[in-house]
Amino acid sequence: MSASLGTKPAEQQHQQQPHQSQPPTPTTLPWDKFHNWVHCICTVTFDLELGQAMELMYPAHITLSDAEKTSVCYLAFPDSNSGCMGDTQYHFRIREQCLISGGGCVGGAGPRRSYRQRAQGAGRQSNTERLAPSYLHSCPGYLFGFVYFRQVKDASIRRGYFQKSVVLMSRLPYVALYRHLLQLMSPEFFLNGPAFLEAVCHDIDQWPAPVPGQVLHLPILGSVLQVRIPAANDRVPTASAAASEEVTLVTSPAPDRVLPTVHEVNLFNALAPVLPHAQLLWELVLLNAPLIVMGPDPDTCSNLVQALVNCIFPLRYATDYRPYFTIHDCEFKEFTAKSQSPPSVMLGVTNPFFAKALQHWPHIVKIGAAMPTDKELKVKRKSSSLKSLDFKPGIYSKYTPYLVPDKSVLKRINKGVQRGRQIEAQSVIIRRQFAELTHSFMIPLERYVASLMPLQKSISPFKAVPLMRSFNSDEFLRSLGSSGPQLTSMVRGDWPGLYQRFLASPNFAQWLSQRQSEAHAQLEALHAEALCGVDLLRWSQGRAEVEIVDLVLKLRERLRRGHRGQIPLSVERLDQLQFQLDAVIASMPDDLRAVMLSAPQQQQQQLK
Repeated sequence: MSASLGTKPAEQQHQQQPHQSQPPTPTTLPWDKFHNWVHCICTVTFDLELGQAMELMYPAHITLSDAEKTSVCYLAFPDSNSGCMGDTQYHFRIREQCLISGGGCVGGAGPRRSYRQRAQGAGRQSNTERLAPSYLHSCPGYLFGFVYFRQVKDASIRRGYFQKSVVLMSRLPYVALYRHLLQLMSPEFFLNGPAFLEAVCHDIDQWPAPVPGQVLHLPILGSVLQVRIPAANDRVPTASAAASEEVTLVTSPAPDRVLPTVHEVNLFNALAPVLPHAQLLWELVLLNAPLIVMGPDPDTCSNLVQALVNCIFPLRYATDYRPYFTIHDCEFKEFTAKSQSPPSVMLGVTNPFFAKALQHWPHIVKIGAAMPTDKELKVKRKSSSLKSLDFKPGIYSKYTPYLVPDKSVLKRINKGVQRGRQIEAQSVIIRRQFAELTHSFMIPLERYVASLMPLQKSISPFKAVPLMRSFNSDEFLRSLGSSGPQLTSMVRGDWPGLYQRFLASPNFAQWLSQRQSEAHAQLEALHAEALCGVDLLRWSQGRAEVEIVDLVLKLRERLRRGHRGQIPLSVERLDQLQFQLDAVIASMPDDLRAVMLSAPQQQQQQLK
């Protein structure tokens, strides 16, 4: 399936009505609600002359660069060695506006924004980003692709097989929701043709905004999906919390129409082949170690990669990851170059060629088509055996874990298998174990960062906003003796050693940057409250004009950031700030007041 790409439709469609050469153009829909959830929906078919070809794309006004189309077309079909017959689902992740240069791939000028996003103005956060936990934020410059691939024998087609994929593109990592959506719509599309996709897009364009923490009802194909997206202020996921984040088909109470979460894959099924070493893999993911997952098919490898990314929730995985990666990706040469150290990337692959091309990577997980034996489950030290394209399943790594494996969870899972415990319940046990492990690891860091905050009494309305102290690694490591994870976790091992490695990782850098931004926003909010509680008119009497102008600019900046959700200020506080601002401007001399009143209008013109 690695033939050249094109845009010519396949010569025939399996059990599909003839369609127009140009798909219907939905020109009457605003599409803003649609783009809150989905970037576009397209179909990819196989043409004997052109290879994989993009056939349709909805909505019609969406454009993809040539590099993006090429990537989507290749990733929309499993590698030929996978031998996927029937229906297969998986997902991938690509760089948006990918530009090929010397075989490498670099980001473009930035992700394209919808009309709604442009109207919001630069720097404004949507409710989805502001209220969601960081691990559910969209990643600028990247798109997810969710694939429903069908391959069946068809003697009426010259190639002998019908091969076509429906691909849903989105910036949101709602893996479970989009997988379920494709299960509902794709079989109907293969029967009813392109007009059916347009009907699906119409339904999605009626959905409410994806606001975290609210119960949302999403109409689709005559039914209603009830969804709750996790919110940033949700407590650490436990068995009960995980059960509340569910997607149910309201019109059909059958249990096979219930999904555990909007963003999680089935952890038990995904991690079953490597479950005895789940804690080792948790450490590798925590440290952003370069990691290859080799699976027999895209479904297996993409689910395992996503499960590993999810295993450090609520910490967000900071570096690049590709649930499904092929030799045709524009970063192939970059990731396989042996002249430099492997990047901190996690790749899911199926092509046996990667066993040779990526043998220099330090950590490789090989999953076979069958469940591994006890011998295969052992961690194997990297050796020359990896030069073979058919090396045996297992984990190949020289990494020595810092923590002693907690075997109690594995015993519970094995006992659950023997007793026939439901898969969803098994996944809840695994999810809770990962969440508690990550939570215990992060508590000392959260506690130390909180100690870096300045005292509230140091905040003065007439001084600059105080800054939190810098993070001192040595000071933090010394604090572990009295307030380390041993206080909350039964897991034993070299916790200080693990922290020392973590402090040098991209995951830590991203987490610390986020905490520093949140702390500064909180200090700005406290400073704004202090400004609301003083008599600024009295203070301004006898002050130099430059001081008063500086005060006005500070008030405007607090109001701007408050209205954009960048500072946690209530509507009441914003009204008080506006009252203070108006009062100070009204007390200015006429000429200076005119200048101050004209400045906001100029700023609005610049934003447009």
